[in-house]
Order: sequence, then structure tokens, then C-alpha cells
Amino acid sequence: MPIALTDLLHEQQVVLRLRSRKAANAIREIVQLLAHTGRVPNTKALLEQVLAREQTHPSAVENGVAFPHARTDFVDEIVIGVGRSRAGVPFGANQQRARLIFVIGVPERLLGDYLICVGTLARLVKDDAIRSRLLKAQTSREFIDALTAETP
Repeated sequence: MPIALTDLLHEQQVVLRLRSRKAANAIREIVQLLAHTGRVPNTKALLEQVLAREQTHPSAVENGVAFPHARTDFVDEIVIGVGRSRAGVPFGANQQRARLIFVIGVPERLLGDYLICVGTLARLVKDDAIRSRLLKAQTSREFIDALTAETP
């Protein structure tokens, strides 16, 4: 049974005011959120793998959203950290600005659940109304509620 977004997102995994202005630093800032949850045994290794993947396969930005990620056995479950930037952080070859950044770590064995998770997130953030609520949320709880209101 696939895991639900409501099980993956917690307030301490969302930063609404990213300080970073570069992709690598934004990813680092978001991974640090995950370090405090206890759900990532080795955040340094996860960070290195996400950054390595960004070097070889940069995240595309669509509708101001990027999904830097890594399939790795340095996590035991799917983990998501979210950052929001008012100005946007340049990502990928075209340096398009991402205002919402979802950093995802997924164990190799959960590929199917990962594809469902990312597919669900991508579908949600394509919706102008949902994306607008995410960009306007005043608290991490409001952000999560806006994202999970229509999901199981």
C-alpha cells in the first residue's frame, strides 16, 4: 500500500523562508530540516547523493517548482523536505527560478511508492489554486494543509 502525503509531511520539514539563493545551498538548507526529524540516519550522505544527482541530471523547474531527489539506501523510508523562496532559486541548465523546492530521499526498494508520491506532488502543484495557497501560506501547518487537503 503506497504511503500518503499526510504521512510524509510534518511541520518541521517545511521552511517557508529559504535564505539560500543558490540551488546547492537551498538543497543543503532543506536537508538540514530533515536532520532534525530523526528520519534520516545519515543526512550528509543524503545531501551528497542529491547534489551528485543534480550535477548529472539537474532538476527541471515547471510552474516554479523543483523536485531534487535521490534514490538511496541512506534512508529507510521516503522523506520529503520542502523549502519556499519568495524570489526563487535558479535550478537546472536553464537556471529557471523555483519558488517551491521539494527535496526527496527514497530507498531503492520503494521505487513504486516514490513514483506515486512524486506524481501526486507534481499533479497538485500544477493546479494554480493549490500552488497559490502554497505560496501564500503563513505557517508550515497551512502549507501542509493546502497540499494535503485533496489527497488521502
